[in-house]
Amino acid sequence: MNLPVIGLDLAKSVFQLHIVDVESGEIQRRQIKRAKLTEFFAKCNRSLVAMEACGSSHYWARTIQALGHEVKLLPAQHVKAFLLRDKTDAMDAQAIWVAAQQPHILPVPVKSERQQACLALHGMRRQMMKMRIMQTNALRGILAEFGIAMPIGHNQLLKTIQTEIAEAQESGHLPADLVICIQEQLKRIDGLQDDIDQIGQRLGAMIREDRQMQAIQQIPGVGDLTASALVAAVGDFCTFKSARQFASWVGLVPRHVGTGGKTQQLGISKRGDTYLRTLLIAGARAVIARSGKSDWIERLLQRRHYNVVVVALANKMARTAWAVLARGMAFDRTRWNPLETVTA
Repeated sequence: MNLPVIGLDLAKSVFQLHIVDVESGEIQRRQIKRAKLTEFFAKCNRSLVAMEACGSSHYWARTIQALGHEVKLLPAQHVKAFLLRDKTDAMDAQAIWVAAQQPHILPVPVKSERQQACLALHGMRRQMMKMRIMQTNALRGILAEFGIAMPIGHNQLLKTIQTEIAEAQESGHLPADLVICIQEQLKRIDGLQDDIDQIGQRLGAMIREDRQMQAIQQIPGVGDLTASALVAAVGDFCTFKSARQFASWVGLVPRHVGTGGKTQQLGISKRGDTYLRTLLIAGARAVIARSGKSDWIERLLQRRHYNVVVVALANKMARTAWAVLARGMAFDRTRWNPLETVTA
C-alpha cells in the first residue's frame, strides 16, 4: 500500500501527530486535543495510521478504521528501539512513524469490543483471585501468631478454620473480638468467591456462543479459561504463518544466543502474554498429573525433567490450537497421540 503514514502517540487529553509530506518531505508535528481527534481523521485523506498497542489503542483503532483509514498497531517494546534522544510526545510519535515502515515488525491485531469484554472479565477475575489469596494468607498469618497452624491452600483452609477457631476459643487462646473479625473476613472471602463464580458463568456463556472457543476446548488441558482467553487475545490465528510462530509469540520456545556461527538454545523466551502462557502451563500440569497420560508424555518423562515436559506439552497445546483455528480443522485425537490407537 502506498498510503501516507501518520504516527499517532496516544494520550489521555492531548495527542501527538507525526506526518511527513510524501512529495516535499516536510515534517509536520502537531498536537490535537481528544475532542478534535475524530474530526481531524474524518477530514484527512486516507492514510496508514500507526499507534502503539497500549491503553485505549484498540478503541481508537476501531474508530479510525470506521473513518476509512488503515490502522497498524505496533508492539511498544519494538517501537522503543527507534526512539531518538530524550523521550517526549513528539519523539514518541516520530518513533512510531519510523517503526510502522519496518516490514519485520508484525502488527498487533485490532480487537473487537467482544474480545476486549472477554479479556476484561479475565482481568477482573484475576484481581478478585489475588484479593482472595491475600485475605486467606492474612488469616493464616494472624492465626499463626496465636499458635494455630493452618494448612496450605484456599480450600483446605476453609474446611478446617471453623473447627480450629472453635477449639481455640474454648481453650481461651483467641479473644472474642478477634473471632468476630475473623468471621467477618470469612464472609468477605465467601463474597469474593461468589463474584469469581459469577464471572466464570459469564465466560461460560461466551463460550457457548463462540464456535472457535468450543473447537479448542477439545484439546486436552484447554478448559474454559484457556479457550476464552486464547480466542479473545489472538482473534485471527491466520496472522501467524505457522504453529511455531504462534508458540513463539506466546513465549513457549527456547531463546537462541549465537555468535561466530554457533547457536545455543536456552530456556523459554517468556515473551508475549504472561497470562496466556500461565494458563497453558497450568493446563499442561493438570494433564500430566492425572492418570491415563499419553504414551508421548510417558516417554518424555523418562528422559526429561518434569518441568521441561510441562512446557513441552504447553507448547504442543498452543501449536494444536493454532492448527485447529488457523486451518479450520476439527481436533484429531489420533494425530495428538498416534500410538494411542495402536496400543489400544
